[in-house]
Amino acid sequence: MTLYQYFSLINVQARMLLKADASKFKLGFMWWFLEPLMWVGVFYIVFSLILDTGRKSGDFIFFLACGKFAFIWFSKTVIQASGSIVASQGLIGKVNMPKSLWPMSGIQESLYRQSSVYLLLLVILLIGGVSPNAGWLLLLPIAAVMYLLIVTCGLIGACLVCIARDFQKFIPLGMTFLLFTSGIFWDVRDIPNQDKAEMLLTVNPLAFLLHCHRQVLLYNETPDMAHLLSLAAICCALIGLTVLYMRRYSKYLALKVLT
Repeated sequence: MTLYQYFSLINVQARMLLKADASKFKLGFMWWFLEPLMWVGVFYIVFSLILDTGRKSGDFIFFLACGKFAFIWFSKTVIQASGSIVASQGLIGKVNMPKSLWPMSGIQESLYRQSSVYLLLLVILLIGGVSPNAGWLLLLPIAAVMYLLIVTCGLIGACLVCIARDFQKFIPLGMTFLLFTSGIFWDVRDIPNQDKAEMLLTVNPLAFLLHCHRQVLLYNETPDMAHLLSLAAICCALIGLTVLYMRRYSKYLALKVLT
C-alpha cells in the first residue's frame, strides 16, 4: 500500500465515521458544538458561581472555553483511538491492513470535527468582545502540534491496549489526571512558584499547549516557539517509532487482539 493510498483510505473511513456518528442522534452534527458548550457551562457554574472563586466575569468563560474545547479534542480522541484496534477485532483477522489505520481514522475524524469547534470558539470570542489580531494566526501551528500530540498518544495507546486490555481502564483515569493538572479551570500563571510553573509546562505538553491557546487568543502573547517546535519534533519521532513497531509486529498485535 502506497502512502497516498494509506491516507486516502484514512480520509474515506474518517468521513464514514463522521456520518455514522451524526446518524446516532436526532441533533446530529449539532452535538459537535453542544457538548463543549455544555462542559464549559458546567465548569463555569461549579468553579465560578458555586465555589465563588471571584472570577465571575465573561473573561473566565473565555478562559474555560479555550482550555476545555482543546482538552475535549485531546481526551476523547485518544480514548477512542486507543480502543479502535480492539474494537475492530472482527476485521483484524480477515483483512491484512496496517494496524495504524484504525486509530488514524478515528483521529482524522476528530480533526474534521474539531475544525468546526475551533470556528465556534473564535465566534464566541468575537461575540464576547475579544478583538482579533494577527497573533490569532499562531493558532494554526499550535493546533498542528496538538494534532501531533494526539496522534502520538493515540497510536501508543492503541498498541498498549492490544498488548494488555488492562490499559483500556488506565487511559480514562489518565485523562482525569490531566483534566486537573493541565490548567483547564485554573491559570498556570497563578502558580506562585515560577520554577514549579515552568516545570509543569515542560513535563506536561498538554498544559503547555492549552496555555499557548490562551496566549494567542486572550492575552495577545507569542508562545514559546522553540518549545513548540521541540515538542513537534519529539512527537514526530515517537510517531515514526510507533508506526515502525506496529508494522514490524503487526502479526503479534493481531494475535493479541484475537486472543
